[in-house]
Amino acid sequence: MMSRIQRCGLIGVILTALAPLDAFSASLDQLTDLTGRVHVLVTLKSRDNFTSEYRYDVSVRNLSPDTITGDSLVIVLDKITNLAGEDHEALTGESFLKRFDVLDQDGQTSDGRPYFHIPSGSAPDLTPQSDSLPAIIRIRNKDYVAVFTPSFKVFGQKRVLPEPKRQGSPPSAAAAPDPAAANRKTIDSLVQLLIKKGIVTEEEWKKATKP
Repeated sequence: MMSRIQRCGLIGVILTALAPLDAFSASLDQLTDLTGRVHVLVTLKSRDNFTSEYRYDVSVRNLSPDTITGDSLVIVLDKITNLAGEDHEALTGESFLKRFDVLDQDGQTSDGRPYFHIPSGSAPDLTPQSDSLPAIIRIRNKDYVAVFTPSFKVFGQKRVLPEPKRQGSPPSAAAAPDPAAANRKTIDSLVQLLIKKGIVTEEEWKKATKP
């Protein structure tokens, strides 16, 4: 039987193989600003007065005629405004964002704004007039200001659909297989085989891939 160290090493190799699949979704430079073509639905779910923490569900509604690739959707906490609609301190010009702790963020933009990935739903894409699953956003107010409003921008990628087949045109060549999907399928099969043989436990794999 493999030692725990050997199993951890094997899991690391598998995760390395999976890394290129997530590189695209983590790079905002490759995504398009969709803010003007979607509606951001922000729902306050809970408030902890002791810690001054607010929990929001933030989802995206596709208002455009285009289909958006579901796993490309990213929301960026663009600004926080006070009751007067201001987003900067009047005297110092400091952004109100710096007064808040944004918890469990997936990363930050080049100018320091927190961003979050929208979770994928049962469908691979966000079709026109449909809503995404919500991302959970937790914001802790260090200054204990009673009223504030978070505002978000949305980034993603439009799904390029195949052109409709013209009548009388010769049959098009079969679509090339998606190498990322094929790679993930191969990795999934390998992991299931390792679990079945007892080389890696399902619990170890879940811990290793937990965000």
